Amino acid sequence: MDTWRLFSSCKKRVVVTRMPRIMVEWFAKEHLRADEVIGTELIVNGFGFVTGLIREPDIDQSVLSRVGDLFVDQRPHLGIGRPAKMISKTFLSLCQEQIHAPVHGNHSDQQLELQPPKPVIFHDGRFVKRPTPATALLILLWMPFGIILAAIRICILYVLPFWAIPYVIGISGIRVTVKGKPPRLSATRNSGLLFVCNHKTFIDGIVLSYALGRKITSHSVDFRNRDIDAGKIKEVLSKGDVAIFPEGASFNEPFLLRFNALFAELTDEIVPVAMNGGTGLTVDSNAGFFRAKTRGWTCLNVFFFMNPTLVYEVTFLDQLPLEESCSSGKSLYDVANYVQRILADTLGFECTNSTRKDKYKLLT
Repeated sequence: MDTWRLFSSCKKRVVVTRMPRIMVEWFAKEHLRADEVIGTELIVNGFGFVTGLIREPDIDQSVLSRVGDLFVDQRPHLGIGRPAKMISKTFLSLCQEQIHAPVHGNHSDQQLELQPPKPVIFHDGRFVKRPTPATALLILLWMPFGIILAAIRICILYVLPFWAIPYVIGISGIRVTVKGKPPRLSATRNSGLLFVCNHKTFIDGIVLSYALGRKITSHSVDFRNRDIDAGKIKEVLSKGDVAIFPEGASFNEPFLLRFNALFAELTDEIVPVAMNGGTGLTVDSNAGFFRAKTRGWTCLNVFFFMNPTLVYEVTFLDQLPLEESCSSGKSLYDVANYVQRILADTLGFECTNSTRKDKYKLLT
């Protein structure tokens, strides 16, 4: 944050990188509020495809020249960069003052009320780790084993009968921790319970069934016709328990999309369930290689199954009290916002007003 505070205090902010400009520009301008981005340019072939090769034979000299051309008759006041063996070949040599990041302490003389960086909520990256040469080599070596492991997991979760899954799921490296008290089946209820869950990955429904010890129907809220879809879910709910994902889309980051409020009118017997899935030894770690898909072909979900370990944490909260339901006079949106908030508090996530449409609009 000290580095950000110093960077934000400048009137004109320029981000300089050896990476391809097109991969950095949107993030730097949207989230870091940069005015300009200087980076390398990718070669595009005659068919309009990016080759992956860069145009500049000498990256450092090219970047240095473009920084000089940008400022022309004046030197940049301040340059922040990683320590380099030869400062003369980097953009830092053009700056009046040079500071090596990370910055410790506020070096700025300006006392400004600065806004924090805009958080990254949506992204389409499937890599968990930065693909450095060593990590890239490790991923390539793991790929053959990962493909075999993915095939085993797909067979366990989608081919085997449900009763057999608890006996073999552990050997595939999938671990599920259940917190809270899962509600039992009750013969006295006239309809099933509605489990309202945040949507972490595409296997949330299977993991929830495993945690409950019984198979239940799952619905991701993507309603084209509200009345018809509500009628279908009510019909299923009259026969048994139903899990619903009001976000409408799975989400990798520690945020919750705005909940579709339709679930609040379906029943008053609502059980919030916090779902958290990770690829390491704990749900908060990033020890794996790949994320679940955020858009695109469903078959790309196979990459998520190729992680060495998959860890899930399912937390059952208390059934929603009647005073917090629509029966007490609360609106659908009040109920939806309340459920979103208690799930976010349980997970340590942040609520947003963004919808699934906002997500796909940004990622396409």
